[in-house]
Amino acid sequence: MEYGSDEYRAFLTERREALLESIQGAAARSGRDASQITLLAVSKTVGNEAVLSAYRAGYRVFGENRPQELKKKVAYVRQVKEMEDVRFDMIGNLQKNKINQVLGNAHLVQSVSSVHLAEAISRRAVAQGKSVRCLLEVNVSGELSKSGVPVSQARLAMDALMGMEGIEPMGLMTMAPANDASAARATFSGLRDLRDDLKEITGLELGVLSCGMSGDYQIAVEEGSTLVRLGRIVFDPAYKSV
Repeated sequence: MEYGSDEYRAFLTERREALLESIQGAAARSGRDASQITLLAVSKTVGNEAVLSAYRAGYRVFGENRPQELKKKVAYVRQVKEMEDVRFDMIGNLQKNKINQVLGNAHLVQSVSSVHLAEAISRRAVAQGKSVRCLLEVNVSGELSKSGVPVSQARLAMDALMGMEGIEPMGLMTMAPANDASAARATFSGLRDLRDDLKEITGLELGVLSCGMSGDYQIAVEEGSTLVRLGRIVFDPAYKSV
């Protein structure tokens, strides 16, 4: 199935409708309105042609893991007139020497995983006269393989971000342990509780909770996610579970 084919676009459209229905069901189970939840298509494994097909299937929010690829895809989208309402978020690990590739290209930097990284972003943003919307990445599960600040340091980190020029904290982001539904639920509910605490302490809205991927997005929605990051389940016809 070719990425630019009518067949692939039909698959993307059908899969998107199934995903939205699934998200609506998960939202209803927790007494939420599905309109509060953003479906982000993680386009890291596909090229421009697939992104265009996804756009024509109804997707408007995309995410990239690598700054170089983010910059390339944003440059492509800016040349396609019909895609004026597309946004790209930076969702992967961001190294300090790649910050300039993200500024002005990412609508939201979701992966601010440390105060040091935030400070570096702040310096570059101020120098370029920009303001960067960002999420504080928190390692709720405590897994060593996961990036992000520990829950115990989240308040200090958020206080630091609030004091930085050119930084606009919009909420929190996390990743859950793979293939463990109970651990995923604990991780997502932990992020929600942390957000509620930080909101009360700081007075910030912190309206964005980015959590939930292809294997656990329904649990994330049930626990309060406002943005799910879906990759394979969006783009890969071989991924059957919805």
